[in-house]
Amino acid sequence: MQYQEENDAHTKEHAERLDAQDPLTQLRNEFIIPTKSDLKRKTLTKTSNDDISEEPCIYLCGNSLGLQPRRTVDRVNSHLLAWATKGVLGHFTVHEDSSLPAFLHVDDVAAEQMAPIVGASRSEVAIMETLTANLHFLMASFYRPTKEKYQIILEGKAFPSDHYAVESQVRHHGLDPASAMILITPSPGSSTPTTSEVLQTVETHAATTALIMLPGIQYYTGQYLDIKTITAYAHSKGILIGWDLAHAVGNIDVQLHDWNVDFAAWCNYKYLNAGPGAIGGLFVHSMHGQVDMDAESRGERGFQPRLSGWWGGDKATRFNMDNHFVPIPGAAGYQVGNPSALALTALTASLEVFAMTSMSAIRTKSLSLTSYLEYLLLLESFPVSSSSAPSSTSKALASELPYSIITPSSPDERGAQLSIKLLPGLLEGVMAELEEQGVVVDERQPDVVRVAPAPLYNTHGEVWEFVKILREACERVRGGKVTGRGSVMVEGGKSEKGGWSEIK
Repeated sequence: MQYQEENDAHTKEHAERLDAQDPLTQLRNEFIIPTKSDLKRKTLTKTSNDDISEEPCIYLCGNSLGLQPRRTVDRVNSHLLAWATKGVLGHFTVHEDSSLPAFLHVDDVAAEQMAPIVGASRSEVAIMETLTANLHFLMASFYRPTKEKYQIILEGKAFPSDHYAVESQVRHHGLDPASAMILITPSPGSSTPTTSEVLQTVETHAATTALIMLPGIQYYTGQYLDIKTITAYAHSKGILIGWDLAHAVGNIDVQLHDWNVDFAAWCNYKYLNAGPGAIGGLFVHSMHGQVDMDAESRGERGFQPRLSGWWGGDKATRFNMDNHFVPIPGAAGYQVGNPSALALTALTASLEVFAMTSMSAIRTKSLSLTSYLEYLLLLESFPVSSSSAPSSTSKALASELPYSIITPSSPDERGAQLSIKLLPGLLEGVMAELEEQGVVVDERQPDVVRVAPAPLYNTHGEVWEFVKILREACERVRGGKVTGRGSVMVEGGKSEKGGWSEIK
């Protein structure tokens, strides 16, 4: 997006024109946007003392927790009513006045809705458990270390839970993490490793590597790794590879089947808007999902080894109670216990919204939002008078701005998130000022603000307003006018019970 070539690209009017041309604009109406008074109120219900203003907040935090779809309440209430009026019979009953499936089949419906979002066939997707649990289930199946090939390659700055999961799997096999874990780190002075650096690490350790585990999008920097290229290179070296897609699913247009990804896992509470701590999802490529019970009867391996549970067993024999496990072919065979129908219902409400568009269209809008955000952030001064366009030298040197962007500048190497690194000492005050102005983003200590316009409900106008508020906040903090004490976003991030660092 070459906004520098447009004389009025820096103006709010230009942002409004971009929104008027947005083919996804009506999808914003599918979500409940909290108002500024909602954020400040200390009760769930409105009181007579509430600010009468119903101005919506600027919510740019879909990378942490997506907003609630309007239809979620209706779908969840319908589920609760079915439970209340049918009890156990709700497992098998479809109601004429409800679009919900019977409890027994809601996981199948969710998997079918999810498949096009991740570029998979229905049989390659299962909706189950939560992200770290699913990573454990998948590594228990695909990490099969030998004396010669025992190492796992992962990023050096992996989200802690991913690192813990890999380390515990290594220890579970009686291996030493110091020698069995190979950490990819960027070159000095860089925040992100290049694709060539990732491939070089694979090349160096190919002879001793049993598995590669990487993020589709890195949670801290927002870097989008080249899943297709890295997967193909891993396979050329005879190495299995899995992906943590927590920040990728619902954000970028992944094609897991066509890219021959071995396995992947993700959470559904970020861009997929299924609610706090929502049920997760996993992908197992069809080449690993085949089941041959005749081979098993001959003492040969008839299916990929795994940690098994009854919900992953063949539905036709699941209730035979004969202790003879016959897995469902595909990803569904990795299910362990019966999933929460309530959690699945909340997810399917959001997936109905995704079905109103396509990941290609979502990605196209995301590229526009993020490019516009970057353009405005890097203007020498902002806002600029509508009567005068920025000069040809309007992009400031990093030293002239109170922040830098550590997310790759290439649109092909990032998703919806830009990570903004503030100058030392600004974070708490800036976060407090953003909160006061009704802006919701999140932070990572000591100095990074993560900003993620979600294409389903955010607008270019909100991006414009955010940059204006951010830059004014930076100046106020530098001038000693803001402290940050008392801010929910700041104090919550310091909580001894866990803060922003607990949210991926």
